Amino acid sequence: MGDISPSTMTKPKQKPFPPIVSIVGFHHAKGPDVEHWFGGDEDPNDVCTDAEWPFFPFMALCDGSHSFEQDFSYFTLKREARGDRPSSSLFGISCTMQLDSRLLKERSAEVTRSTVQKAVVVITDSPVYFGHLREQLVMVTSAWFAQRNFEDLEIIKKFRESLVRSICEREDGFDRETYLGLSLREFIYRFRHNALVLFKCALLQPKMLFFSSKSCEKLCMTQFALVSLIPGLLEKLQDASDPELNDYEETREKAVDLKTSDRHSLLAYMGCPLQIFGKGSLFGPYTPLQQLDMLADQHTKSYIVGSTNSLLLQQKDRYSDIIVNLDDLSLNITSSSLRAALTLTAADKRWINSLTQTVVDSWDENDPSRPKTMAFTGSEDFIRMQFEEYILALLSAVKYSTYVERHADDAILLAEVDGDPSADFGVDWVHHWKTTENYRIFEKFTEDNIFDVIPPRHVYAGARAYEDLTRRINQQMAELKINEKMAAGRAAVTQTFATGSRKVSTAINTLWADIEKARKERDAAAKQLEEMERLNAELAAHEEQRLRASRPGSIRTDVSSLNDPSPTPSPLPPDTATKDKEPQAQTTIPSRASSYFSSWATWAGEKRRKAFTSAPQQESQDTRSPTASVRSSQTHPDEEYVQLSNGGGSLRGSSFDGLEMVNVKNLDSSRRSIDTVDSVGTGKTKGTNNEDETGSQVGTGGSISATTTVVEMESIPDIAEVDIVNKKVEECEIKCVEVEVGKKEVDLPATPVTAVPNTPVTAVPSTPVTAVPNTPVTAVPNTPVVEIPDTPVANTTPAVAPAATTVQ
Repeated sequence: MGDISPSTMTKPKQKPFPPIVSIVGFHHAKGPDVEHWFGGDEDPNDVCTDAEWPFFPFMALCDGSHSFEQDFSYFTLKREARGDRPSSSLFGISCTMQLDSRLLKERSAEVTRSTVQKAVVVITDSPVYFGHLREQLVMVTSAWFAQRNFEDLEIIKKFRESLVRSICEREDGFDRETYLGLSLREFIYRFRHNALVLFKCALLQPKMLFFSSKSCEKLCMTQFALVSLIPGLLEKLQDASDPELNDYEETREKAVDLKTSDRHSLLAYMGCPLQIFGKGSLFGPYTPLQQLDMLADQHTKSYIVGSTNSLLLQQKDRYSDIIVNLDDLSLNITSSSLRAALTLTAADKRWINSLTQTVVDSWDENDPSRPKTMAFTGSEDFIRMQFEEYILALLSAVKYSTYVERHADDAILLAEVDGDPSADFGVDWVHHWKTTENYRIFEKFTEDNIFDVIPPRHVYAGARAYEDLTRRINQQMAELKINEKMAAGRAAVTQTFATGSRKVSTAINTLWADIEKARKERDAAAKQLEEMERLNAELAAHEEQRLRASRPGSIRTDVSSLNDPSPTPSPLPPDTATKDKEPQAQTTIPSRASSYFSSWATWAGEKRRKAFTSAPQQESQDTRSPTASVRSSQTHPDEEYVQLSNGGGSLRGSSFDGLEMVNVKNLDSSRRSIDTVDSVGTGKTKGTNNEDETGSQVGTGGSISATTTVVEMESIPDIAEVDIVNKKVEECEIKCVEVEVGKKEVDLPATPVTAVPNTPVTAVPSTPVTAVPNTPVTAVPNTPVVEIPDTPVANTTPAVAPAATTVQ
């Protein structure tokens, strides 16, 4: 930092302290022991000896140093007053190494251990030389151990001479801060927002204990980095080695002059440095267990010390208010009041997170001391400037707040300041800070109006909701330490996810394949069902057509049909098997039957023309099932019957106008009605109700089902003709034969009965007609019809109008 203006100091400039070099070794019986001293005897009245520093060997060889091939230790020593020289503090740095005792060129009798451990120590009056001294100390110590002869001390002597020339003979010839060797970037990078907590904690002067079991050098340099954040403090540590020292306060004067162009003058005017190591305070970067009595002394109010011995952790309530464990970078605040005071405000969090983000963004693992962008932002000087700006704003805000409290009635308030600006630094913290020694010294040596030089407001004062939200999210994500804690879990999850993805992909592919297969099967089934429905529809249509075609032709009532000898065509295909078996019957039976019924049709037509022109026509319909037997709806003793026999047959009747028979062959076996004819001699004709092609019932009468004959009859109410017919029947003495028709019934669905008028009946060409087995059907020979003259009949019998009957 450079010295504060001489006008602010009453202490005369002292002659530089010549550095002292010492050799400390580990004795198997004595433990750490000083072997050699180089320097410290230039003034016979001011000789430094190990008797003055009884704990010096334990500071040079720290606890646990035997676990490392090379380690460094930093410590403080009290230099007692001599003559006009007051008491002050000295600072030591030691480089510890060890060597296998078998490699020694000359092994003395005192070497009883397998390794030889020694430390080369340099003692100076200021820690600002440590950066420069460390590099030289490493080279000298390594060269001395490389000789494998510890009796040869020539290298150590020349090293001490070079140190005297470089430090004492140079009067501010170089900026000593550049050789400090402190890594503020690493400090910010490791502690993040806790760096500001440690900084504010140091200003409250509690008992701070730093602990590390891994490296004594890191333990010590972390404390020096923290102290260096207070502007100008590293050069004013003359009272840091003992709680009784208070030279800084006794020799300092209030700064009354200010040079705004001079940074050192500005810092002195603002009260810097804040002396946290004054009376009652101690600074020991490495403190051995032998100094615990000093830590527990009642005059020791505060300190910042470091230790590599875990015994101090077991007594943390006694020896510390806050423990900083560098092994896991944790802060353990044992004091409840201190914990409340160290809670960061929103403005503090915005500020430290902004600084931390700058360091993190420019972090370089290969060179932590420099930003990877090689820019000023994020560098060591940048960090120092940020903390300097922060602490100057803090001092100005607290000073303004104190001024307003003291001059409540006549205080001149600043227009740009709203409320208490010190609240942005923490009300509890400010209240706690005002009780410390360094605040008392600050109030003592500063003016009341320093807020006129530096604006009394926090650097990040003001409401910034968006920045606060972003900061909180980033902070919470950082505190989770996902990258550190979930590294193994992330790898396992990644592997599991990859495996699961493959399994899911396979399952999905299999599922889609199954779905596609099922879809194809469904489509095939649907097509098959459609095909079946189509076939069923065609079959049903064909069946209905066949059913319709299987019924005889309709009854024809027109006169022209009586003259048409052609039989009604059959709607079914011919039966080829029957055609082959009975070729003769197919040609002879239809022709003979046609001729016979044609003659009867001619005779009936002539009789009709002579008869009454009109008569009520009665038709009896049987509403029973189509499969039931057909009987005549009316019976009369004078009815004529049709007689059929094996040898021949005749048909006679006078009540018919016309009769037409059509033989239909080759009916389907499942629906063909076969009537068996039995002669019983009852004088009555039994038949079955039959429906025509449209389902109408057409009367009753004798029928022959074996030839599937359609008989069309028309009742003529001619009384004279009836009498003639009756007489004819009597003369011929025709024996009535009752024809029993047996029918093989097949269940068929009920068909609505609809009369179809004037349905032409035509013969089916080339339709084979076969007789029913055991019932031969022969053609009836043509019987001459003799015209009987009209003779009046006395006894008139009621006319019977037989209905037309369809014989199947």
